[in-house]
Formats: sequence, structure tokens, C-alpha cells
Amino acid sequence: MSYIRKIKKGNKIYLAEVEGKRIDGKVVQKHIRYIGKEVNKKTSVSITSTDLEVEDVKIHGPLFILHEIATEINLPEILGEYSSEILSMVYAHCLDYKSVNNMPEWYKRTDLNTILDLEGLTEDTLLSALDSLESNGDECQKEIFHNVRKKYRLNSRGIVYDVTNTYLYGKKCLFGKIGKSKEGKRQNLLIQIGLATTQKEGIPVFHKTFDGNIHDSKTLNDLVHTFAKYKIPPGLFIYDRGITSVKNINYIGELGWDTLCGVSIKDREKNIIRKVLKDEPIIDINNRCSINNNTIYTQCVNHNFGGVKGKLAICFNRKKQLDIHESRLDEITNAQRLLSSKNKIKDGLEKYFTASGRLRIQELKKAEEFDGYSCIFSTKKISNKDMVQLYFDKDVVEKAFRTLKGITNLRPIRHWLYNRVTAHIFICYLSCLLLSILKMKLKKLEISPTQALEDLHSMYRVCLYDKKKKRKFYRTVILSKHQENILKAIKRKL
Repeated sequence: MSYIRKIKKGNKIYLAEVEGKRIDGKVVQKHIRYIGKEVNKKTSVSITSTDLEVEDVKIHGPLFILHEIATEINLPEILGEYSSEILSMVYAHCLDYKSVNNMPEWYKRTDLNTILDLEGLTEDTLLSALDSLESNGDECQKEIFHNVRKKYRLNSRGIVYDVTNTYLYGKKCLFGKIGKSKEGKRQNLLIQIGLATTQKEGIPVFHKTFDGNIHDSKTLNDLVHTFAKYKIPPGLFIYDRGITSVKNINYIGELGWDTLCGVSIKDREKNIIRKVLKDEPIIDINNRCSINNNTIYTQCVNHNFGGVKGKLAICFNRKKQLDIHESRLDEITNAQRLLSSKNKIKDGLEKYFTASGRLRIQELKKAEEFDGYSCIFSTKKISNKDMVQLYFDKDVVEKAFRTLKGITNLRPIRHWLYNRVTAHIFICYLSCLLLSILKMKLKKLEISPTQALEDLHSMYRVCLYDKKKKRKFYRTVILSKHQENILKAIKRKL
């Protein structure tokens, strides 16, 4: 990539466009062209406006800062031979997603050929780049996270893990399985994706793709071995109740990590809640915590979860209780209307009615008993308030999933070969990583990564042609103060 070099001769400063080239392991500067000189800290170009014509205009600003972040964490070197092609797809997912067969057209409108030193982009080279990701995906992730952690001094003592699913087009992918999506819909073939992020910053740590019919808890069994290779100093591993199992708590414990996890309310937990509520009311000012605009009342008791000692927090959310209660009554009221007209009612509602269609009041009261209640288990000795806040503040990974599925266009997946499906998800993962780092850098400006990229969209790189001297040179359009502030937030010297 070329840049402008200042050359001081006497009391004058001349400007030349140069390019860094690596020769025999050393970086040397190759002179491309003389630009002009600097007068009163402003550039004076050595041509007149009548000699110039605009030959091309390319999207530059958003790609430039994405590449700056990728370079900071050494992505081009880690990704290997096809790094430029891979990064072109990563940046496309961050900005203006196009499918692989449309990428070459999108590429022509951008300055990627200069930024990534790409002289052309074809569908075949992009597919070869996807295929190259299969062999070293796990090692890539590990090296990338260690670079990110070191560069930005991340607090990795808290890790949040969760699972989501996404769907594929077609029915040829062997590890896609029919199932219910996280949104509760049955649709195309599904695959599972496990994702871990840092608890404080929400920076992705690792991910893995699984068959669509693998239970959430079993995904962590597999990933614990991957996580062990990272050799991160022990901390707190946080995950949802769908992932909780005695095996997982023990696996995490064997690595020296503590667990903070959700627990499903089954018969044993129901009895504990009843006993606690009998001895002391949970709604008390001393039990009150405010988290994410919700008020949660909590009482804790010592607990043994499958032989693992810890503390069980019984949590109660009055707003959630009311929402669940009213939603159930809406469904029952609708079911009564359907039954009166001899129509089929929603699955699961039959238990509330007798054979003649009368409402079972006792069954309804039984269902309402634990509305608004949830349970959390921790092996770490922390205060009740910290326990509740850390668990209910774990939406960093949910936000990462929203970024994956929304901004980076994870779904639907249009590939069907196993290696290309996993490569597509890895591309989205890298896009999510760059956006999360960008979000961290923009924190003081209080703007989102997507807004910043959009605000830099008008930062074009213009190719000018000097008709008199028959040569080309490039200029970036004048920046607004807001664009300058964004660049400074990314890296002050920019």
C-alpha cells in the first residue's frame, strides 16, 4: 500500500508517493511519483487544476479503518496465503454484504485493490479462500484472541458462553438437521453455533459449529478442550441453564475455573424455593437489585449441585411474573373460544381443560406458582448482588449473536459443503470480532460501529489523472470534523 513521504531539503519539505516493499527480509521504500511540496503545513500539488481530470472514485473510509484494526491484531499474517481474499469477505460482511458470486462487482466499487493489494477478485479465488480456512480454524482463533488480548489488555477473567442456531438453504448439508430455531420456528435445516466472549468487553474468544440436533449442554463438553488450549488465567465461566450440567461444571472446575450458571427449576429446586419463601418473604429492600431496567429480588442458600458445592440464588422478577401470567391467560382465553366452536387448540394447553372444555383452576394455579422465578448456581464465593448482576448482565454474547445474524448476515447460509459452511461462519465470526473491537474504541464517542462505518462512507479515495504529465495519483477527500474524531478514536495518528 502506498503512502506520502515528507522529504526535507534545506528549509523546504517535498512530498513524494512511495510504497513499502519487502526485499530480502527488509522493508525498503520504492519511489512512485513526486507530488508537490508542503507550505505552511498544507500540501501544494505540483500541477494546475486544468491539467486534472477525475478518473475514478472508490469507497475508502470504512474499509480503511476495518483494515487498520485487522492489521493491529495481525490478521493478514495469521490468515495466510489467502488473507487478502478472506479479509475482503470479512469487510464485505461488516459493510454491504454480498454473496460470493456477487463479491467481484461490489469489489470494483471499493478501494480494496489498494488496501489489500488485490489485483482482481473472482468467484473461484474466493471459494479457494473459503476452502483454505478448514485446515487451521481452531489454531487461527487461538492466535487471534491472544493477539487481541495482548493488544487491548482485555480482562479475560470472565468468559460468557452461549449457543444459537441458524438455518441453511436446501437440504444437502449433512450436518444440518430439522429442528426448532431459537425464535421458536420450525423451518429449514439448522446448525448450532457455540460462541464465547469476554464478559467485560464482549470480545469474541472462540466459536465452533455443530450439527443442528446437538443439545446445547453437549456443545460445551467439546469446547472445554478447545478452551483449555488457550491457557487463560482462571476466572469465572458464565453460561445459561440450557448448557448447565454436572459434567460441564466439573469440566470447567478441572481447568481451575469457577462456574456461574442458570439452573432449570425442577422438583428439587421447587422444594427449595417453597422452603425459602416459607421462612422469609423474598420481596424485601435488602434483597433488591436493579439490573438492565429490571428489579430482581434475590435470596441465596448453600447448595450441592450433583456433588459440587456452591451457592444457589433464588431470583424473582415481578414484572416478568406479570408478563408470563397475562400471556398465559391470553392463550387460555383464546383456547376457550376455540373449544366453544369445536376447533383445535394450541399444543400444551389441553392440560388446563377437562374433556367437556371446563377450565381446571387448580392446574392453572399450579402453573402460576413459579412465574417470574429463576435460579442461579455459583461455585465462586461472591456477594449475592455480584452473583445476580454478573449473570443477568451476560447479554454481551447475545449482542454478539445479534451482530452475527444481523449486521454480518450470518443467515441464511447458501453453501452446503461442510467446509464452506464452517468457513462462512468463520468469516462472520471475524466480522463480529472487528465490529466488537471498533465498538470498544468508539466508546467515548457514544456511537455504534455501524453508525461510524456509515459516517465514513463519504470518505472516498479519488483517482486523478494529470493530462499534461500523463500520470495518475490519488487523493482522499477532505474529512469532516466528525470523521476526523472517528479516525482519532481508532488510532490517534490517523
